Amino acid sequence: MECVAEGARTVRQPRTQFGGRERAGAPVITYALIAINVVTFALQMSVKGLQSQLVLWSPAVADGQLYRLVTSAFVHYGAAHLLLNMWALYVVGPPLEMLLGRLRFGALYALSLLGGSVLVYLLTLNAATAGASGAVFGLFGATLVVAKRLNLDLRWVAAVIVVNLVFTFVAPAVSTQRISWQGHVGGLITGALVAAAYVYAPRAQRNAIQAAVTVFAVGLFAALIWWRTGVLAAELYL
Repeated sequence: MECVAEGARTVRQPRTQFGGRERAGAPVITYALIAINVVTFALQMSVKGLQSQLVLWSPAVADGQLYRLVTSAFVHYGAAHLLLNMWALYVVGPPLEMLLGRLRFGALYALSLLGGSVLVYLLTLNAATAGASGAVFGLFGATLVVAKRLNLDLRWVAAVIVVNLVFTFVAPAVSTQRISWQGHVGGLITGALVAAAYVYAPRAQRNAIQAAVTVFAVGLFAALIWWRTGVLAAELYL
């Protein structure tokens, strides 16, 4: 048994096309994200006041409740809102997770989530926003980039993005539904840029470049949050 274990450690593990470890089986990160969103929705429906404590509201974030930048992406305004986002995640998540690997896919989702939340924080004040749309739009942008890199048909991806962007800007004008275009655009841009760094990095420096881009994005978001917090503190409390 020890010889078998030692031999297994010396065998080079297969990788995905863009550097991630190849793993057979279900796209567990995608399914885990869907599960977290569903459980959070069940909790917000059953625990009074929980929703208001988790949504992204800029004054509260500036007051030190930074966790709202993350938790707001797992809160949804009604079952339809949840189902729409989870269906999109279910459709685009597994292929990306398979191509990028679990670690890179998880990082892409997290950075897209933060990109959407940070742009909301930078450009809004009194709007309480929530939903996984920013992260999902990041996956849309990443899918477009990956499809381009692999010379796949881009028309369906581009059509999905255009339709969703049109809906993002038109729906609030024709109904009482409030949609955070800032979160959608922030997630879309972040997902596309991060994916570009992940899939176009030269093979020899792939891991280093992917790690550096991830760290840089986190640092940039932290700096923007710090700056915006200072601005809001001066406006609201002084």
